[in-house]
Amino acid sequence: MRKAWRRPREPKPRTSFTDAAGDLTARAVRSLSHGDTAAFDHLVTLLAGPATADPADAPGWGLAIDRCLAARLRRAVTVAWERGWQPADVVRFTSRRRTSRHGRLATDTIAGEMRAYSNATVDDRWHEQLAVLGADVWWEHDDEHPDAWCERENVGRVDYIACAIELVHLLEDLPVLPSIGPRPGTSTGTKPRILTEDVDQRMLGRVRALLAKAESTEFPEEAEALSARAQELMARHSIDNALLAAGTRRTGGPAGRRVPVDNPYDAPKAVLLTVVADANRCRAIWHRELGFSTVLGFPADLAAVEMLFTSLLVQSTSAMVHAGPRRDARGRSRTRSFRHAFLNAYAARIGERLREAADRAAAGAGGKDLLPVLAARDRAVDEAVDTMFPNLAKGRAGSVSNYEGWLAGRAAADLASLNGRLEVTGAFRRS
Repeated sequence: MRKAWRRPREPKPRTSFTDAAGDLTARAVRSLSHGDTAAFDHLVTLLAGPATADPADAPGWGLAIDRCLAARLRRAVTVAWERGWQPADVVRFTSRRRTSRHGRLATDTIAGEMRAYSNATVDDRWHEQLAVLGADVWWEHDDEHPDAWCERENVGRVDYIACAIELVHLLEDLPVLPSIGPRPGTSTGTKPRILTEDVDQRMLGRVRALLAKAESTEFPEEAEALSARAQELMARHSIDNALLAAGTRRTGGPAGRRVPVDNPYDAPKAVLLTVVADANRCRAIWHRELGFSTVLGFPADLAAVEMLFTSLLVQSTSAMVHAGPRRDARGRSRTRSFRHAFLNAYAARIGERLREAADRAAAGAGGKDLLPVLAARDRAVDEAVDTMFPNLAKGRAGSVSNYEGWLAGRAAADLASLNGRLEVTGAFRRS
């Protein structure tokens, strides 16, 4: 008589192993807090090795370690949600503070943790971020994830354990951020306004086409005209949306997005984001140590800010690199100060020109009759900023020490009149 085949049961970690694993992990996290790298390395070695000299105990010890780290990681991610962080924020900050490998482990942890929530209780903006991150459960069984991860990363268990504990330490020490959306498990599952009625996808398509041409052209005048045209389109769409909301008394207020502001030259990049936000009736709050800005505004305006900032960042970086390196009379490099000044000047001049384009759009859409509607929106955004950031401190612009870089950056943003290149912009007006 043949017996039915059964999958062998996985060994259960002994209670003593579970306790020991938890104790060693906690001590390893504390060693990182104290900056004691020698103690950390020693504890990681203990965690990676067998708990006893008996080889039969090794599977149980390894399983206890893996489950302890997995639980600690998932708990750290849950704490991040409670502190106002979102998936893209966590992975971006982890990669910035540690390595891209830590970021990939964070992505896997997020994918595993998100299984605790039904899709209907997760905001659509979170679903979008998870899709962009590729946060999928690609492993077959949770107990197999550490070995599968090591194989994928081509590293050993010591590296996995060290990476996991470093990630736990980083996530458990995250600062509290103002919430800009519902946490998993609390969403109603309805589509956010930013994805539906407030944003005209056809308009966004036209804007993306304009900005794509601006990024790809070799002619600065053409790029300038295309970017200005994109700003006018977005400003008009924002105005139309504001008038519609005022006429129908549609409810809904400002929302928020977090936009990456990366090194190098993060300060002038943050200035560029600020002027783009201001031109589109939004406010940008820079979290320098965290590597991003929180942008508050109405949904259609937020979409405009993110698209335009991304495009202008590409254009300004291209122009800066094209300007080449710089050296002083003694042959010492002045490239860094030149580029810092270049980007600051570029941001300042772009801010002026975007505001001019936005004002033209407002003048052509209703003039004085429009002012009360836009003023009400500005007040709503300012109130949202005051509510979310009650202790906000305004920083001063950094100093610029390279006059040549300042002139070059301003010239890069001021090569053509906003009304020029009608053969380019006119085609889009007719489309």
